[in-house]
Amino acid sequence: MKDTILKFLKEKQGRRYSIRGLYDALGFEGGDAYKELAKAVNALEEEARIMPDNRNRYTLLEYSDYAVGALDVKDRGFAFLLSEVEDEDDIYIPPHKLHNAMNGDRALVAVERSPKGFKKEGEVVRILRRETTHLVGTLIQRGGRYFLLPDDGKLKNEIIVPKDKRNGAKDKEKVQAEIINYAFKEQTMVCKVTRRIGNVNEPGVDVTSKVLSFGIEPEFPKKALKQAARHQSVDADEAARRKDLRERDIVTIDGADAKDFDDAVEVKRLEDGGFFLGVHIADVSHYVTENSPLDEEAYRRGTSIYLVDRVIPMLPEDLSNNLCSLMPDVDRLAVSCDMWIDAEGRVKHHEIYESVIRSSGRLTYEQVNAALSGDAKAEASLEGLMDMVREMRTLAKLLRQRRTERGSLHFETEEPVISLDDAGRAIDVRSLERGESERFIEEFMLVANRTVAEHVYWMELPFLYRVHEEPKEEKLEKLLTMANALGLQVRGRKTIAHKELQKLLQKVEDTVNEKGINMMMLRAMQKAVYKAQNLGHFGLAFEHYTHFTSPIRRYPDLIVHRLLRKYFFHSRPKTSTLRRYEKKLPQIAEASSEKERNAIALERDVNDMKKAEYMQPFIGETFEGHISGVTGFGLYVSLPCTVEGLIHIGELDDDYYVFDEEHLLLVGRHKKRVFRMGDTIRVKLTGVNVFDGELNFTVAKGD
Repeated sequence: MKDTILKFLKEKQGRRYSIRGLYDALGFEGGDAYKELAKAVNALEEEARIMPDNRNRYTLLEYSDYAVGALDVKDRGFAFLLSEVEDEDDIYIPPHKLHNAMNGDRALVAVERSPKGFKKEGEVVRILRRETTHLVGTLIQRGGRYFLLPDDGKLKNEIIVPKDKRNGAKDKEKVQAEIINYAFKEQTMVCKVTRRIGNVNEPGVDVTSKVLSFGIEPEFPKKALKQAARHQSVDADEAARRKDLRERDIVTIDGADAKDFDDAVEVKRLEDGGFFLGVHIADVSHYVTENSPLDEEAYRRGTSIYLVDRVIPMLPEDLSNNLCSLMPDVDRLAVSCDMWIDAEGRVKHHEIYESVIRSSGRLTYEQVNAALSGDAKAEASLEGLMDMVREMRTLAKLLRQRRTERGSLHFETEEPVISLDDAGRAIDVRSLERGESERFIEEFMLVANRTVAEHVYWMELPFLYRVHEEPKEEKLEKLLTMANALGLQVRGRKTIAHKELQKLLQKVEDTVNEKGINMMMLRAMQKAVYKAQNLGHFGLAFEHYTHFTSPIRRYPDLIVHRLLRKYFFHSRPKTSTLRRYEKKLPQIAEASSEKERNAIALERDVNDMKKAEYMQPFIGETFEGHISGVTGFGLYVSLPCTVEGLIHIGELDDDYYVFDEEHLLLVGRHKKRVFRMGDTIRVKLTGVNVFDGELNFTVAKGD
């Protein structure tokens, strides 16, 4: 009945019908049919798929004065309803019309034209689905009553915790609380404490609070832990079934503090001047079987999360740090991708198969970088592997050159390294320096990912790809406008060849404009995501690309391994299997992309919090940085150690500054001083908000 109603209203394209009108138009007869129709109409209205006017005549939501979507609530109290219709603008919702709806809630909004310059304005009339079920904050006792002061500053309403719902928590204790009564319009929110995190000053409580506020559960369920604990050693029969690589010189190269090693490599020079490259990845899919407790938990997590004081792994350590870690001198099951690469850097032949390996050495980036720079002690520590390491460097340069020729974009992004003391407080922040070994491992993983993706693509089988679509036209326009203002010409407008963007990066390399152009180009790019369709990777200039090399820490890689096993390693897949994955993979791709975004946001929030903590003792001191963002409300300034803060436009008191949105400039109306992305500037630190990771600067005197 519901489908019949929806189909009919779709055909009528906006015409409105009462229940009686629908009954007559659809040719129904009898009282029972009318009751069934009325029940279906009420259900569709409750689902916000059809909407009535003031005369109770119904039409589809898309033809009504209502809209449905997720709410993006901003720190200043207003929100946007994110449009679910392509090319439709988001709808502005002022604070007084949000009615205590929360960030991420799926809401029904009444839409009208905005008097304040926004194209559309709305008012929340109903919450269709609550996104947030728990809150993290500080329990406060006031006047004999208990309240939750939430960490999320977007929540402005009062939150009560009844005395019998405190779970033993005390005043000024950090807690996680379940919402048992949501606030909407004039209601008061009520919560009960479900987890006591600890005193606000205890080491690690700040990071744990961030983790829980992102909806991430750090503990594994018992069923997953039990399944992981079953796997203690490599099965001899399984190892005997596989291709035996235990006599080959295969090594891992990772950071000195790495706990799990999911990729190992080997390189040989061939007689024809080319190279043999073997990339061997821990066979996680052998242990994490489909629909098992481990698989369900890995899907729920989506990715491992790397924070300043801990790792929240995708898989329990019994597995990720043991059988799925390619430790030296022990047998491990792997999935191998062998590639024969010619002297031009092209993969001429490859093989993908199940293997058993025994790593010859656990090398570190620091050790290999030192050896390549001529450190005799580091060279000696490689124990006969130095020749292969040199060949690795040569092959990596060849592969990078090949990528460059194809138009791959090379961004130099800053990654923070944050050191903590025993109390968990930040005592140092610096930018990570990447050496040669980090770069050649990256090249080997890139070529393996591309080779696997291309292999499956030409088989025309359902698969999971890592895609990076072309930049949107309006974002490219901003980049080109900024480049032109700096005297840098770029050919093209609506579409720009990879090589033109590559040339732009090369033009600004080691110049005062390098950081500004790099930032603008990164912001012009779309986010890389997972898709069940092969849409290519714009930034890498690859026609085919997937994630194959990290199944310990990324669920999509685990799925790629599982698909390889089902498609190639044993028997040909059944038609029913292919259809099942055609249906499942889009859902897995969307969920994995969302989990990745959430993990990145958490990592960024924790880093910002610790950076602010590190900077707190330096209030009043002066620093030199560069402008990393220009907005209508001020300038973002980054310091060499990767710390970033804001100069609010109100602090620019030497003139009245106007925001030039087209060129991303702040221009003084009288003195004509210009602030632009990438400019060097001296600033004074005036304020720090540690938990929110916010720094406030002013322009230093004399600058």
